Amino acid sequence: MPIPPQPAVAQFDGGCVFIDGAYAPLSEAKISLFDWGFTRSDATYDVASVWNGAFFRLDAHMERFFASLQSLRLQIPYTRDELRLILHGCVRAGGLKEAYVAMVCTRGVPPRGARDPRLAQNRFYAYALPYVWIAPRDKQLSGIDLFISERQRIGPESVDPRVKNYHWIDLVQSMFDAYERGHDTSCVVDAHGHVTEGPGFNVFVVRGGVVHTADRGVLEGVSRRTAIELCQRLGILLRIAPVPAADVRSADEVFLTSTGGGVLPIAKIDGQPVRQFPGPITARLHDAYWAMREEPAYRDPVDYQD
Repeated sequence: MPIPPQPAVAQFDGGCVFIDGAYAPLSEAKISLFDWGFTRSDATYDVASVWNGAFFRLDAHMERFFASLQSLRLQIPYTRDELRLILHGCVRAGGLKEAYVAMVCTRGVPPRGARDPRLAQNRFYAYALPYVWIAPRDKQLSGIDLFISERQRIGPESVDPRVKNYHWIDLVQSMFDAYERGHDTSCVVDAHGHVTEGPGFNVFVVRGGVVHTADRGVLEGVSRRTAIELCQRLGILLRIAPVPAADVRSADEVFLTSTGGGVLPIAKIDGQPVRQFPGPITARLHDAYWAMREEPAYRDPVDYQD
């Protein structure tokens, strides 16, 4: 399917959606009630970000998106180069210098009465919004309180967490667990009581100068990957292995990684202060993350010239 020419800068000021092969204002971002993406959560997506007018690690996000499509037997009518142009077009049309940019594919609507997913026509959408933070700036400075819910994340034997998906009911319910107890956000555990992930972020802990993060049952986030690479670059010891909830509660430092904020230090676990906030290793990784976003190798600048 051919893509349209790049839209005018700020044509849809404040955000843009690519739908049915055309750029449009966000108000036109709609999905059929009968799309299996809605009725069965049969969809995949990925989210990249733009900061100071440039995408960060866009190739990594697109690589994961195409791998997810293949895993779920979904297809979009665009090549990687065309997808890149579409995403750039959404940012450009929204006139956004800092943006949250999503690419989505749903199973679509099958013929009436059919239950065979192979008969559905897959649907592709993309959109750009102003940048979204996991936590607002004032909360980052005062300190995020992370609650470890006892709810279990969907097992990787059932749903591959490496395929970004909308199976969030366990995560959403864990958020209510946190809110009802006066905490800011939450993470969940696996069947063995090991911390996995939270709604839109990976969890890291620092104990005795060593950074730890889960080895399975989690989305392998691009920000998680960046933090892992920065540990190697900075000579920080790293262990990718199961992380018991007790180790999080007794950690020297705790931080989250997400496209919505990069490296975010945690001040409290279940309402109890973390020993160091922000800890020295977290601070090094935070600064290195934002410096890395300015490195030419990882920047993909948006063309804002008409």
